[in-house]
Amino acid sequence: FSYVIDYRLHYLLSFVFLGPGNFCLVHVSLVPVLSVVGEQKTKPTQHSVRGLRSLGLTPNILACRSTKALEDNVKTKLSQFCHVPEENIVTLYDVPNIWHVPLLLRDQKAHEAILKELNLLGKAVEADVTEWTARTKIYDTLQDPVRIAMVGKYTGLTDSYLSVLKALLHASVACHKKLIVDWVAASDLEEITAQETPDVHKAAWDLLKGADGVLVPGGFGDRGVQGKMLATKYARENQVPFLGICLGMQLAVVEFARSILGFEDANSTEFEPETPSPCVIFMPEGSTTHMGGTMRLGSRRTYFQVPDCKSAKLYGNAKFVDERHRHRYEVNPDMIQEIENAGLSFVGKDETGRRMEIVELQKHPYFVGVQFHPEFKSRPGKPSALFLGNFSRLYSIMAVI
Repeated sequence: FSYVIDYRLHYLLSFVFLGPGNFCLVHVSLVPVLSVVGEQKTKPTQHSVRGLRSLGLTPNILACRSTKALEDNVKTKLSQFCHVPEENIVTLYDVPNIWHVPLLLRDQKAHEAILKELNLLGKAVEADVTEWTARTKIYDTLQDPVRIAMVGKYTGLTDSYLSVLKALLHASVACHKKLIVDWVAASDLEEITAQETPDVHKAAWDLLKGADGVLVPGGFGDRGVQGKMLATKYARENQVPFLGICLGMQLAVVEFARSILGFEDANSTEFEPETPSPCVIFMPEGSTTHMGGTMRLGSRRTYFQVPDCKSAKLYGNAKFVDERHRHRYEVNPDMIQEIENAGLSFVGKDETGRRMEIVELQKHPYFVGVQFHPEFKSRPGKPSALFLGNFSRLYSIMAVI
């Protein structure tokens, strides 16, 4: 660990020798506020800057994290003791949502300070943040709630699903809806939990049944798999909008095979290698003994097989779409025909036509599973198509425009 730090410091120090105007160091530091008297304390920042200078690095700009804007006398004190001009000291104080931060920095002219240090002031084009500002104001004023049940394995640590959360947020703001995520631990939905802790089991099912949409994200391992399939079955039978991502899609196929096709022993070979009805199998090009480097990773192209399917319409009637992947298992191509005959359609496939990418349930408002991760390409102002929908024609996981 110390070697890594030393290497990084050495790397930063090498930029110092490029001379003024070629290197700008922004130092982020905490300015705590004493809750009793409300005084902003500068000592932590002074000490961290002193430590930085002892290593040969002098900050050009101070970005001070605090609960409120820095008082003028605090800025003056920091400037004197840290040898940073007052105009180069900015505050990152508490704001209603994270989208305010770029606007906060712009209002304090942080961008001009950086450009000045790099001798680029007057050369760079001013960024147009009109659209960003409008979107931020919409975020602040959202009222109409949409409840999404996130049924997963790692619900105790919500950052595990950060990309999915952000994608939901991007879609909710685009739809002018206030996002409420109900975290449902998949294992809490299972029968064994009903026997051991019935109150926990009931609370989990109450959350699921109170949601406007159900989302089953990706994951690994067999813990909570049965609970995820129970949530999938509930959404399928009760016409609740459903989106399954990666493992979520695979389990939707397994659940369908069990409930509709009558294959009670249907499973994924990830969880039951000797299952007589393998709906999901290890990809043939992978190694079953060496896990390193065996994933299908990165952007891959998916071709729509049904031009008027829900997914194709959400993607603007595109013939294909490029999305990012991260998986070792896939739907068993030998079972496709039987599954499709029962009503579950594989509307998106790879270039070979043998690897299933998108699945939709016929006669359901919105029941979609995807092998890829659409959340990885979602952005503010450009949300993932699969997290959006048209209320008058299609339901989506957000159930609204």
